Amino acid sequence: MGRLTFLNGERVNLDDRTLSHVYRVMLTKMRNGEGFHLTWVDDPSLGHGRTTMWIHSETSFVCKIGTPVDHYDPAWIEALTVAANSIAGLTPLPEPTPAGT
Repeated sequence: MGRLTFLNGERVNLDDRTLSHVYRVMLTKMRNGEGFHLTWVDDPSLGHGRTTMWIHSETSFVCKIGTPVDHYDPAWIEALTVAANSIAGLTPLPEPTPAGT
């Protein structure tokens, strides 16, 4: 299980593969100087709901991934990038099912 921890104490836990893909999109947008918002479903221990944070090149956070990903899914990166560029913002989406399955 991977974790993003922000300087303000907010934290999001995602499986390693999902976090690896989300992190890659985040870094690309930040490197390009593009702000965006990141939304995730809150852990059930915190109650129901979602948390949204505005992310930009000055945002400080730590990304901890337990198991490195050896293959990135280009279709998933594209779907996450499209989401990050939309008004809805970057939300951890499930990995797309390959066509024909």
